[in-house]
Amino acid sequence: MTKSLMHRPFLTSVLLIGTGFLFGATGDAGDHWSRFRGPDATGVVPDDPRLPTRWDQTENVAWSIDVPGQGWGSPIVVGERVFVSSVVADEENIQPQKGLYLGKGVRDPAKGIHHWMVYCFDLKSGSQRWKHEAKTGRPVVPRHPKSSYAAETPTTDGQRLYVLFGDVGLYCYSLDGEPLWSRDIEPRKTNLDYGAAASPVVHDGQVIVVYDNLESSWIASFDAETGDENWRTPREETHSWATPLIWEHDQRTEIVVTGRKKNRSYSLEGDLLWEFDGDMSVLVIPSPFAAHGLCYLASGYVGDSHRPTFAIRPGASGDITPEGDFADSEFIQWYQPTASPYNTSQIVYGDYLYTVYDQGFMTCHDAKTGEEVYGKRRFSPSGSFTASPWAYGGNVFCLSEDGLTYVVKAGRDFEILQTNPLDELCIATPSIADGRLLIRTLTKLACVTNEE
Repeated sequence: MTKSLMHRPFLTSVLLIGTGFLFGATGDAGDHWSRFRGPDATGVVPDDPRLPTRWDQTENVAWSIDVPGQGWGSPIVVGERVFVSSVVADEENIQPQKGLYLGKGVRDPAKGIHHWMVYCFDLKSGSQRWKHEAKTGRPVVPRHPKSSYAAETPTTDGQRLYVLFGDVGLYCYSLDGEPLWSRDIEPRKTNLDYGAAASPVVHDGQVIVVYDNLESSWIASFDAETGDENWRTPREETHSWATPLIWEHDQRTEIVVTGRKKNRSYSLEGDLLWEFDGDMSVLVIPSPFAAHGLCYLASGYVGDSHRPTFAIRPGASGDITPEGDFADSEFIQWYQPTASPYNTSQIVYGDYLYTVYDQGFMTCHDAKTGEEVYGKRRFSPSGSFTASPWAYGGNVFCLSEDGLTYVVKAGRDFEILQTNPLDELCIATPSIADGRLLIRTLTKLACVTNEE
């Protein structure tokens, strides 16, 4: 494996997954949401009486604002600042629709001039603090018909904001909206013209970006202060969109990235630590995360018979692909062959791993052993899902594409306690900070809280 240590003026597509942030100067980490699925990438937050279990378009809604354009990244929160990215088109293009797309993407780039935007809103009032147009121009690559040219979630280290527009560039701002640096991304052809989607991650002064495509895939590190490229490692992958994980455990800190051909871990210098062929699905989308000292990897394209979930022990090195059954590997704690979702990422809450399937089912497994607690249970009323679940207060929350949140009681039995409607297309995963739940719909950003 080779690495380039040259500083390059371009950057390819990235997603967002910041850990290792420097929030000591700005407040307690519980008041922040620094990356996709939160500071620790799990989607689980401590109980807070201000966090609601019931809402609709008006009940428990502190504010709801229109967000121009389209974007499916989650909101990012630092203190009382909420950041979102979006792309505004001058001409009307294909609008996203719910449900599964089992064919090709949009074959041509979207029409008209586009404006790649970054917005900052006030957490308490929803008022706009600032906005900045990162780029203006015509898209040069197509995209998935359900996606957006702002599919990635921004990330922050508590000092700066990092916004990735996958096939355009990586942009760094001060929290007050001053542009600090940017790096262009060289767009590449992606599988079926689906475009980019993985989010970036921040750790220890590095912005980590993964761009898997059909032409020249890579993982790279950029200096968080200057944007200079620290290292770049080629990847032999083509069909992966998962956000990487900064996995911190007693033995070391590593960067875990799922992939169709191989699941891999890299050092903070970009060197390969371990890998294995997990016979992953043809499309790899769920993002890895850690709980109970294990790292969970998944892929579950609906058309594949093998849709595996793996729980990995720390300390592996080299190729850990077993000769026989996956469960025979020293570093695979457990493995389930058909327990993974397609688009959503799984969640571990307490001792249980919950899987929300795109077509409207949930399963539950023991997070430490992989033993099935309950098999597929259908949501009622029925729904389809892209957003990943989150959890607090003894409940797991599942947001459907119809904008209906199912409040599911955590535990060994599947029980829907409540359904909360917003009545608009929802694909972005919600964010939580300072007793407030932020839900992004097709056109709006809503702040939901019990706080008076």
